Amino acid sequence: MGVLETITILLSCSLCLYLLFFLIRLLHRIWWTPIRIQRMMNSQGIRGPSYRLMHGNMKEILNMKTATMSKPMGLSHNIFPRLDPHQQSWLNIYGKNFLMWHGPQAQLVITELEYVKEVLNDKENIYVKGGIEGFLKKLLGDGLASSKGEKWAKQRKLANHAFYAESLKNMVPAMIESVEMMLERWKHHEGKEIEVFEEFRLLTSEVISRTAFGSSYLEGQVIFEMLIKMVFLFSRNMFKIRIPGLSLFWKSSDDIESNKLEREIRDSITRIIRKREKVLKEEGNYGTDLLGLLVEAYNDKDEKNRLTLEEVVDNCKTFYIAGHETTTSLLSWTILLLAIDTDWQDKVRKEVLELFGDQNPNAEGIARMKKVHSMTLYPIYNLVQQFDFFKANINEGGGGTEQKPWFDFTYLLNERGRREERFWRPSAVEDRSVVEGIEDGEAKGVHEGEGGTVLAGEAAQSMRD
Repeated sequence: MGVLETITILLSCSLCLYLLFFLIRLLHRIWWTPIRIQRMMNSQGIRGPSYRLMHGNMKEILNMKTATMSKPMGLSHNIFPRLDPHQQSWLNIYGKNFLMWHGPQAQLVITELEYVKEVLNDKENIYVKGGIEGFLKKLLGDGLASSKGEKWAKQRKLANHAFYAESLKNMVPAMIESVEMMLERWKHHEGKEIEVFEEFRLLTSEVISRTAFGSSYLEGQVIFEMLIKMVFLFSRNMFKIRIPGLSLFWKSSDDIESNKLEREIRDSITRIIRKREKVLKEEGNYGTDLLGLLVEAYNDKDEKNRLTLEEVVDNCKTFYIAGHETTTSLLSWTILLLAIDTDWQDKVRKEVLELFGDQNPNAEGIARMKKVHSMTLYPIYNLVQQFDFFKANINEGGGGTEQKPWFDFTYLLNERGRREERFWRPSAVEDRSVVEGIEDGEAKGVHEGEGGTVLAGEAAQSMRD
């Protein structure tokens, strides 16, 4: 046997061993580990839909969502069964806590407030904040929403400073001016239908651009449009399961487009950052808005407080898209509720006229608007689901010190949970009186003290922060 034949045999054996090792690792990840976790959780009374090889429960979820969204919805604020029909179904079947599968990754969903508090009050680092990947990573990067530890604390400090009470008061004139521009456009559509979601999208884009980044909507329009495209790509691929390692050798058209968008968004935000850096030479400071504080931190001489360019870009992306999407949805949903309930239109209109008359709103008067506050508070708790991911570190077999993340630990505070009678007095459970219950203080506090009652969602948010 010649040397060439020997080398060929050795290479072939090595390749076979490598493929065998890869196959064993793959089977361990997509079959053995999920089955073991499912049996372990079942033995502890936690049930859920059965794990399916590779896709987990993603096909079931996608089918349920498709079926639900294909049917028209009546004028109701009970949106949880429509947005998350799989959660609604499995909560009814398996109880308030259940196990579901995102591909081979287990997700333990808990809705009982006592367990949510236990996770959020974790002092032993058992439940660590989960990371993000794929399209969501390209969208948010390593900004405030996705960072953790010291990096998160540093970014949170900057955000707090940018949006503290006095800063918010200073933003009111810019917000009023943007609203006036929107209302001026509406005058040209008198007697015609207006797509309010699109109008509010433009409004929030304008407000965020002016108050947080010191620019006009036109200047940030390209960034907003690219971020919206990225959100669309993320949504389209949310329920697709990828074969591990395949992206190293083959990229889909969405992968290629998202990579291109990520580069273009970074370049566009970097240009805004460089433009703000020139302000230092002209005015002696970077400005007091969010962008100014981020650029100042980027140029900080102290390495402990300094942000990298990537961190500045990622935080800009986070605030561009997060504030834009949530506020647009909130305003649109509030308008829908007012259209459904004309009595509340009269109540809110009366309160606004009593406080401001024909004058523009101001920060002091806004703080005294009880009915408007309760009207907007309810859609927030109704629309925004508290849906955070944690990695649960568990000692295998209950012993030893080595910990490894076994599954995503998800807590969910949703519209269904917030309507439970244990959180409200009986008079506030019916549809219309839920909002009135918030206004009249009928929500039962998770805990009460000198500061008054804290609602369930507020308590969870404060513990998470």
